[in-house]
Amino acid sequence: MSVQVVAAKMAEVELKDVPTGKDLPAESPVTPTADGKNLGRNDPHEAGSSAAASPTVEPSAKAGESSLGLLTPNPAKMPQASAMKRSDPQQNGGEAFVNRDGTVAEAPRMKKIQFADQKQEFNKRPSKIGRRSLSRSISQSSTDSYSSAASYTDSSDDETSPRDKQQKNSKGNGDFCIKNIKQADFGRREIEIAEQEMPALMALRKRAQGEKPLAGAKVVGCTHITAQTAVLMETLSALGAQCRWAACNIYSTQNEVAAALAERGFSVFAWKGESEDDFWWCIDRCVNVEGWQPNMILDDGGDLTHWIYKKYPNMFKKIKGIVEESVTGVHRLYQLSKAGKLCVPAMNVNDSVTKQKFDNLYCCRESILDGLKRTTDVMFGGKQVVVCGYGEVGKGCCAALKAMGSIVYVTEIDPICALQACMDGFRLVKLNEVIRQVDIVITCTGNKNVVMREYLDRMKNGCIVCNMGHSNTEIDVASLRTPELTWERVRSQVDHVIWPDGKRIVLLAEGRLLNLSCSTVPTFVLSITATTQALALIELYNAPEGRYKQDVYLLPKKMDEYVASLHLPTFDAHLTELTDEQAKYLGLNKNGPFKPNYYRY
Repeated sequence: MSVQVVAAKMAEVELKDVPTGKDLPAESPVTPTADGKNLGRNDPHEAGSSAAASPTVEPSAKAGESSLGLLTPNPAKMPQASAMKRSDPQQNGGEAFVNRDGTVAEAPRMKKIQFADQKQEFNKRPSKIGRRSLSRSISQSSTDSYSSAASYTDSSDDETSPRDKQQKNSKGNGDFCIKNIKQADFGRREIEIAEQEMPALMALRKRAQGEKPLAGAKVVGCTHITAQTAVLMETLSALGAQCRWAACNIYSTQNEVAAALAERGFSVFAWKGESEDDFWWCIDRCVNVEGWQPNMILDDGGDLTHWIYKKYPNMFKKIKGIVEESVTGVHRLYQLSKAGKLCVPAMNVNDSVTKQKFDNLYCCRESILDGLKRTTDVMFGGKQVVVCGYGEVGKGCCAALKAMGSIVYVTEIDPICALQACMDGFRLVKLNEVIRQVDIVITCTGNKNVVMREYLDRMKNGCIVCNMGHSNTEIDVASLRTPELTWERVRSQVDHVIWPDGKRIVLLAEGRLLNLSCSTVPTFVLSITATTQALALIELYNAPEGRYKQDVYLLPKKMDEYVASLHLPTFDAHLTELTDEQAKYLGLNKNGPFKPNYYRY
């Protein structure tokens, strides 16, 4: 078949699916047809609607050759340009010509067909200024969210210290110091969400508020100020207690929740990003107030107890009881007791079954991944991770990381915990054996100087370092604040510490508690701990004189079992009851306790 015949056949074909505009090669222009469609490669499945359609030639192929879906005529045998001239009525007489070299020359004046609906849609698009405004409004709306997830990137542009501001709630009360009282509505929504996941605490509030078992109690607290703590504080208030509160961690306060509590009349002294000086100032404001003598302490870490013991010894002697929930704080209490300086009874909540086996284990198993993801966007699969300590916190962290495909090493001083790690499939090592190769280092021992400067110096470039223990003493952060090292803030709670040779590590929350500083924790698990704390306060406050001496006590087993039973209805769980014969055989009361105090769950 001759090229002329091919060209004649091609004139009868309408071509589709050809890229337009800037997607087309410069040497392959396209002539629009009368119906708004473009001519391009030959498609034998589409019949042409106009006999006047002219052929389109791709000169990029060599003469006489053909490519997939394309016939390329010989330019030497192409018809004269005058024979290929055509007028397009839709282009106001504009003409297109096919030259000898295969290019198409188009008339300069071309108007594109614009349908009514297209014009309407076009007019909806924002202008340059509009796009800029839209972008700004989207950015602003993103930072205006005061959810718990967004708390650690506070949206407030006001850099004024809360200590320098005079704020009052809607009732004119100003006995608080927080970031911004205007965030109260956001905080109230957070608290309402938390209440849905704290069934036992809400049940306790409902059952006991008529009796007011804490009537006359003046509780001073120092814990993480989160939505879950707010539910606890409001429960204590419903049970008759007066509360004044400070934060136990300078990074964990949810500012909107603090605002909601202040709006409800609670004396709260805390905000996210406090300095060390602010931290102690807030604790002192809780304690040192004219006409208000605390008689109960609820502590997390022992800082509040330590402050009252050191600064206000006469006040400390009048305290009826201390409830401590962290391993660090419990360690301090045992030190005071051993030295004969503990003059009030204290309840060790940290070592209660409901705290150890649920908060420490299950909470950390979920929140370790959340904290690392939010701060570093790291992928866990294949990463080498060393977890220092295989207590309940370490067990939770290791289980989560292993499930995500990480290669997990464990360091441990206790041979029993070490054997558990080995039986669970983890390799037990010394830190110096793996410090050069691991991608992530996690501490959860409650000790000090677990990761010292010599280990930090030997870490690989980009190693992530974080702490899941309560105290900030596990990682030797102070040794990193030297002139030869450069600190670079990447995002909230994320710092690059850069060595002179360019090596850098990623330090999270400046070595403080990762999950509550950088993310959130599961509310349901905190319900178990908060209920245990509330019952411990009730027990110590109402105990007859002489029941508890000036020492540290574990929560009674019966109380642990009661806390657990309050949470079972959430799972539609049904306990089996002992028959009289079975109870007699085991030597148990049918209603518990079911295990002796020495039993290890």
